[in-house]
Amino acid sequence: MKKLGVVNSVLAGKTVAFAHGTKSAINKQVMSQRLHATELGFTNDEQGDPRFHGGIQKALHIYPSEHYPVWQQELGNKAIFQSAGAFGENLSSSGVTEAFICLKDKIRIGTTLLEVSQGRMPCWKLNVRFEQNDMARRLQDTLRTGWYFRVLEEGDIGAGDEIILCERPYPHWSLARIMGAVFTGCLDKAELSQLAELPLVESWGKLVERRLETGEVEDWKMRLVGPTA
Repeated sequence: MKKLGVVNSVLAGKTVAFAHGTKSAINKQVMSQRLHATELGFTNDEQGDPRFHGGIQKALHIYPSEHYPVWQQELGNKAIFQSAGAFGENLSSSGVTEAFICLKDKIRIGTTLLEVSQGRMPCWKLNVRFEQNDMARRLQDTLRTGWYFRVLEEGDIGAGDEIILCERPYPHWSLARIMGAVFTGCLDKAELSQLAELPLVESWGKLVERRLETGEVEDWKMRLVGPTA
């Protein structure tokens, strides 16, 4: 086992009305108490649109605090960057980023056992939240998306808990490598064929298979731009 980092804070949020007639729980708040994680995430957390958020493969979203000062340099010292939760994360961390976490890593945090399931595919709601019409695209292009955990063993997580790597079955497949291939529109058949052999979540697996079959990159305009696309 190896310590990768530490949890700075745990966050949860409630569903409220959002832009364009939608709902969202992206406005997560830092919780002072330890939170209980089940296979569907923290028990006191909500998801505004269960079609795209939450579920077993997206139980918890983690976002590296290391990215915050970089965003501030790029976008200015906006108030939203002054505390964790800007990106709707459940866990704010230090010590590990997308470049150093790998697909299917088994991670112990507190009394929970988690598994790295997928990177985040950012959507247009980030544009609204940050008042930046290309924010979702910026996350995608920079690979500063954070990632999702699946909960293998329920338990409690709190600020100060260490992020412990227990098992790494795919050491050559960091999330940055996987997302880099997907988000940069990789059409290299050798790389895509290797991706297709990995135990990706269903939606990512289908994307890779479709790209191999068609030789075309997906149209992400609706996801990245939203109802105004």
